[in-house]
Amino acid sequence: MVATLLITLLLATPAAAFTPQEPTLLRDEVVYGLIPPVRQRMPDEPLIVDLEAKGRDLGRSGGWIRTFITQRRNSRIAVLYGYARLVGYTETREIVPDILKDVTVHDGRDFTLTLRAGHRWSDGAPFTSDDIRYWWEDIANNPMLSPSGPPRFMLVDGKPPEVSFPDAVTARFRWDEPNPYFLPALAAARPPFIYRPAHYLKRFHARYTSDADLAPLIAKYKVRNWAALHNARDDMFRMENPDEPTLQPWMAISKGTGTHLLFQRNPYYHRFDARGMQLPYTDGLDVTVMAGGLIPAQVATGKADLQAEGLTFSQVPVLVSGERQGDYRTLLWPEGKAAEIALYPNLNYNDPVWRAVLRDVRFRRALSMGIDRRIINRSLFFGLAQESGVDVLPRSPLYKPERTGVWTGYDPRQAAALLDGMGLKRPRGAAYRRLPDGRPLEVIVETAGEKPEVADALQIIAETWRDIGIRLLVRTVDRDVLRNRVYAGQTMMAVWGGWDNGIPDPDSSPEELAPMTQENFSWPKWGQYYQTSGSAGEPIDMPIPRELMELARRWRHTTDETERRALWSALLDIHADQLFAIGVVSKTPQPIAVSNRLRNVPDKGLWLWDPGAYLGVYRPDEFYFADARPADPEPAGSHRGGE
Repeated sequence: MVATLLITLLLATPAAAFTPQEPTLLRDEVVYGLIPPVRQRMPDEPLIVDLEAKGRDLGRSGGWIRTFITQRRNSRIAVLYGYARLVGYTETREIVPDILKDVTVHDGRDFTLTLRAGHRWSDGAPFTSDDIRYWWEDIANNPMLSPSGPPRFMLVDGKPPEVSFPDAVTARFRWDEPNPYFLPALAAARPPFIYRPAHYLKRFHARYTSDADLAPLIAKYKVRNWAALHNARDDMFRMENPDEPTLQPWMAISKGTGTHLLFQRNPYYHRFDARGMQLPYTDGLDVTVMAGGLIPAQVATGKADLQAEGLTFSQVPVLVSGERQGDYRTLLWPEGKAAEIALYPNLNYNDPVWRAVLRDVRFRRALSMGIDRRIINRSLFFGLAQESGVDVLPRSPLYKPERTGVWTGYDPRQAAALLDGMGLKRPRGAAYRRLPDGRPLEVIVETAGEKPEVADALQIIAETWRDIGIRLLVRTVDRDVLRNRVYAGQTMMAVWGGWDNGIPDPDSSPEELAPMTQENFSWPKWGQYYQTSGSAGEPIDMPIPRELMELARRWRHTTDETERRALWSALLDIHADQLFAIGVVSKTPQPIAVSNRLRNVPDKGLWLWDPGAYLGVYRPDEFYFADARPADPEPAGSHRGGE
């Protein structure tokens, strides 16, 4: 059986059928011979976007989109919003070719990737199958750069694929069994970049560059060895190395000042509109690093053209009141995670007494029934959120209404009875119950403290848990510190969002629901054990998590949609019953401030990390300024994009 991915929303118009148009910003560079004309820069068969079929307007070229990020490492915004992937998701969550011309799949295990002939990196060098070969042979299978070998999505039953490169535009990956993770990984918000600019990176690789030539570079960048040097110069996701070529719509043009980053249009970008205008429409992203608490005020005074980071629902009144002065509108998109706020009891917590308590499903059910979700929804979200546990959202084809209310109704009497049944008694006259070893029942919840709604929700939860004899203590730490503490088993309970993908279908990966990754705060050490094939973490020592792993394994080894749907349903039913993560609310509104001059931004959408890359799936390279004319960006905050 052959399944070929087709570009459903894109025209297959031959390049010769239209006249490619030069973006105004690049015309002088062409005149002075700095870059070739657009017809020589584009692939032989560029990807031609039918905007009218998508209900969007043909745009104008020019203008810089101003936006803010809360920390320098979020320079990844250029790759998220650029969302150029070998294959990518459409707005309806279909996977279609993007950078690739075509993908052919046989039996779910044999993948042929066809590149676009004539496609070039942002520095003009050819993009060919040798760039995929370089990643596979010289990065993924080099023990210095990949000590654990190829990434797990490239392994099926522990075995890598047979890989071949028949010609300059073809790469083939063939497994013995189906690999349903392969294409979704390529389309992910954070893709694995199974291609690299070989012509650039070879100068940092010991296979291609002599020790004598590497030595001064190692000294210059103050790293230990050639592998550390290669890793430092290879930064496809955050794009903090402006010397590394990219295939994204915008490329880093300088290191900036530390608080000001610039990403300018890629002259060799592969996407065009139907009349021949090379995308992206806008000339670049003008990104300023700023403390999250200051961003709403900047937006309200008109200093951002497209802003979501640093904005929370509690700031909507400020945003709405500033719309006239700032000349923008405020969109409210529902969150696409399985829960906006969720508590994660760490079943791998280092304290043996607490570990036993957290592993008792009666305790997790008591915690859940001790939360008054209705008060949280009304107090913090004006009733606009959905009160539920961690579950798929109603727009998912896997959603079952009867699953939503399992163990999530506010019932302090039943919660107290469960705690009594566990022997967690409250001494006469005491405010709180006791652990089996006599310590007070104090649940320490750790949070990154990045959203005020989370802190407010925890305060409400603390009040209702007090009624059932549980004391809630909150510890705020940096998000990286929080992750590392969870992974090490030092955190008793963490608060985070629910599963990234709240709208899965039967073909979506269920790995978030099984102990397959340390990123799931419920079982980080089990996830480590799986990810490292037993060299780190702990083996699963509970029957139900083992059952989750078996269901996920069976899902991976079948291509039958009916069977996959049944396996997904079983996984979701177990989670609803066992409450490995305790959801509070979902579908909370995410505010997005959009300049009234910026067009083609959909009024309605889903705010989702993966699949979706937040705004990425809605293609910001197609956004344009109605009054656009190209201009170089001025210092942050001093200019208006497109003026």
